[in-house]
Amino acid sequence: MSAFPAPTEDARQGAPALAERYRAVRARSIALAAPLSAEDAMVQSMPDASPAKWHLAHTTWFFERFVLGTRDGYAPVDPQWDYLFNSYYNSVGPMHARPRRGLVSRPSLIEVLEYREEVDARMARRFDAGDLDEDAERVILLGTHHEQQHQELLLTDIKHALWCNPLGPAYRNDLPQRPGRAAPLRWIARDEAVAEIGAAPWPQARGFAYDNESPRHRELVAAHALASRPVSNAEYAKFVDEGGYAEPTLWLSDAWALLRAEGWQRPLYWHEDGAREFTLGGWRERDPHAPACHLSLYEADAFARWAGARLPTEAEWEQAATGVAVDGNFADAGALHPQGANAGGSGLQQLFGDVWEWTSSAYTAYPGFRPLPGSLGEYNGKFMSGQNVLRGGSCATPADHVRASYRNFFPPTARWQFSGLRLAKDPE
Repeated sequence: MSAFPAPTEDARQGAPALAERYRAVRARSIALAAPLSAEDAMVQSMPDASPAKWHLAHTTWFFERFVLGTRDGYAPVDPQWDYLFNSYYNSVGPMHARPRRGLVSRPSLIEVLEYREEVDARMARRFDAGDLDEDAERVILLGTHHEQQHQELLLTDIKHALWCNPLGPAYRNDLPQRPGRAAPLRWIARDEAVAEIGAAPWPQARGFAYDNESPRHRELVAAHALASRPVSNAEYAKFVDEGGYAEPTLWLSDAWALLRAEGWQRPLYWHEDGAREFTLGGWRERDPHAPACHLSLYEADAFARWAGARLPTEAEWEQAATGVAVDGNFADAGALHPQGANAGGSGLQQLFGDVWEWTSSAYTAYPGFRPLPGSLGEYNGKFMSGQNVLRGGSCATPADHVRASYRNFFPPTARWQFSGLRLAKDPE
């Protein structure tokens, strides 16, 4: 009997299409790691980040452990790596401490790449043999989306590591810059309404969705207005210049304590000269029209208060994004940095791509939430404490990995992700 609910025909993904997706996602990870040296790939610049080598190995371990390893008599590539490359699956077994991943010099980067090749070859044989049942196919699809999450983390983590290097080296020197011109911020009002929020439980629904996006349910969304675009660098710079980081009335209590303890005076990666910011292309002049990014929830909340507004709820955000084409400045565009949008247009801009948008909503379970069965139930549900939801994807997110119901989540202190904000306000 299947461990998953029965899917609809729309949700079924044929083995050839799934095999092609598997190959494409796995190749993309290798392409993202290609600009890195072995030394780059081992660096862990803070406990919240992981070395690129670990990302490459862990995503491979996922397929070996949860697909290949479920067959009786399976011989793992190296049994010791089950300990090294487990992340947080306590039901699977013990794991190496996350803050110490940068100490793992062995296996080497070459050995990790060979590990990927071997697991990919074993997966190819399973695809070619046609002996993957429906449960295995669903785990593989989940695994490809899991790997796309780690592709984004690989970029954000190496950006932090290179910023910590006194030389300020670029991840890539050929990243394009596409200046835009931010339109004047407008307010788009909505009346009170009952909105359908979330996704039907996967794999019953059309397309893929994580378990934390379900079940689809109704929420009463009060009358409100959303800003037409994310807050720009120029707007956030005004907040900085006018003493926003020195005004305690703008900050939550624990935010103010952290601000003073850490000495925050500007967003992460903004240079003290007031003009430059660190990017995956190295130090560059800051584009005033691009969305402000690398903001913690605390900074986003303080800016919103300074602006006489607030952060949107995730229901307000999803209501606005439902039915909108998932199109924007994603990783596929190749810039790997937020870009200013064209000034034209009358509706909401940049809902998808550029920056993850903080919401005021705590990351908690939807009514009737059910985690995936078995160890995969540890994927999302156990993190529903002390974190807030972000929406929309970023310039480092693969385009086919995002949808209106997607719920990203981070603690309020997190700054190293491409996170920004869109303002909301209540009727006057």
